Parts: sequence; C-alpha cells; structure tokens
Amino acid sequence: MTRKTIQTDGAPQAIGTYSQAVRTGNTVYLSGQIPLLPDTMELVSGDMEAQIRRVFDNLAAVAEASGGTLADVVKLNVFLIDLGHFALVNEIMAGYFREPYPARAAVGVAALPKGAQVEMDAVMELGSG
Repeated sequence: MTRKTIQTDGAPQAIGTYSQAVRTGNTVYLSGQIPLLPDTMELVSGDMEAQIRRVFDNLAAVAEASGGTLADVVKLNVFLIDLGHFALVNEIMAGYFREPYPARAAVGVAALPKGAQVEMDAVMELGSG
C-alpha cells in the first residue's frame, strides 16, 4: 500500500519531525493539533472554549486537505491538561460532529507543546479512491 503525506496551509505547519497527516489506503492518520493559529503559529488567544474550537478547526482543515471531513473521523483522541474541561469538549464537539460519533478517548496529561491546554489527533476512514 502506498503512503501519501498531507500538508495544508489551513492548519499549523508541523513543528517537529512529523506530517500533518498520512494517508495509507483509505485510512488517514491526523497528527495531534494544538490551538495554534495557522498564519502566526501562535496559540489562539482567549479562554478554553477558544482553544478547543481552534483545535477542531485545525483538524477539520487537515481532514479537508486529506479528501474528507470530520464526518469521516472514526477515532478521536483528546488530551487535556485539566480533565475538568471534559464537559466543555463534549459541548463543543456536538457542533462539529453528528451521529454516529467517532470512538474517542480522553486523557489527562501533565503538559502539552507550547503551553497548550488541549491537543487532539484523529483517524479517518475515507471511501475508496
């Protein structure tokens, strides 16, 4: 099976030795996104809601560049500095996803890159082609 790396200016550029996403067959693995603004590579200003929305927007941009949408996500991983924000993630996620919802994990972590409070990665399954 061939592998294709995905890159878009609609999401923050990779800040390490990784690709924004990799497609192999009909499966796309989206790298973790933190709430960076694509044009400045700075953390979004604002509260936790702004950070969560920016992460979903970044994931959506990479999904689109991969030939899909967030509706194609089958697995979502959420990493939070404070699991007390889990209910807020659920509330905001309802605006980005519809049933059937993807499988999901939420993990409390000690720290994230650039001082972010949230990071998410995902796996998408696309139609053939």
